[in-house]
Amino acid sequence: MNCSYSVFGIHTGLIQPHDDIVGCLLTSVGRSPARCIEQGDIIVIAESVLATVEGRIVPLNTITPSPEAQKIADRYDLDPGYTEVVIRESDTIVGGISGFLLCMKNGILLPNAGVDASNAPLGCVVLLPADPNGSAFTIRQAIEQRCDVKVGVIIADSCVHAMRSGCSGIALGCSGIASAVDEAGKNDLFGRPLPHKQRAVADMIASVAEIVMGEADEEVPFAVVRGLGIPITEQTGVEGISLQDCFFMKLMKENRVIKMQ
Repeated sequence: MNCSYSVFGIHTGLIQPHDDIVGCLLTSVGRSPARCIEQGDIIVIAESVLATVEGRIVPLNTITPSPEAQKIADRYDLDPGYTEVVIRESDTIVGGISGFLLCMKNGILLPNAGVDASNAPLGCVVLLPADPNGSAFTIRQAIEQRCDVKVGVIIADSCVHAMRSGCSGIALGCSGIASAVDEAGKNDLFGRPLPHKQRAVADMIASVAEIVMGEADEEVPFAVVRGLGIPITEQTGVEGISLQDCFFMKLMKENRVIKMQ
């Protein structure tokens, strides 16, 4: 991996449902300082724009809350219709606090299963893309066919993290690069072998891209990360772990709290 790289935020204007996302990307890149897509570039795509072109927008006035959704909404101070959508989108609901449900979705722990009213039309919510890894693969193939270069594609979202203020980027989907790189077998600064340790490369790149993409009305749903020197492969998928293997979830489940004086 190279020691220097460039990140280009790609301004597009407002993208509508069922637009050609690759066409929008390539047209907008041509008007940007990046100028074109180059061999080895990594393209980061905001999950919200992908969900929009996939038609993953739900008007809440079309949703009838179930009794379960009404009960959960009352308990956690949520809109019942919104809660119903979150329940439908969740693989598992882990718990909740006022205004939020902590959910498992596609192997990722997310507030409200990623269902978001931000950057959605009034009275609507945007769901996560249906298959982020599959979409990353399809988009990568389309870019490579149109541009005759090999690239990586990351579908990125922003997410809060335990005991940290604010959000940073995570990779929901990935194709063309390994989402995590195993550092086991390398030595530390003092010659000691590293234990099993993985670098979450796709998450790191997603966070870098989030800096130039923004969260509000910037209309920058793409970023081009150039010069990292990461090998481009045919690999698709984000590596995750189970709830049972997650350090934080395991501690909470087993209630292993050390009380300090």
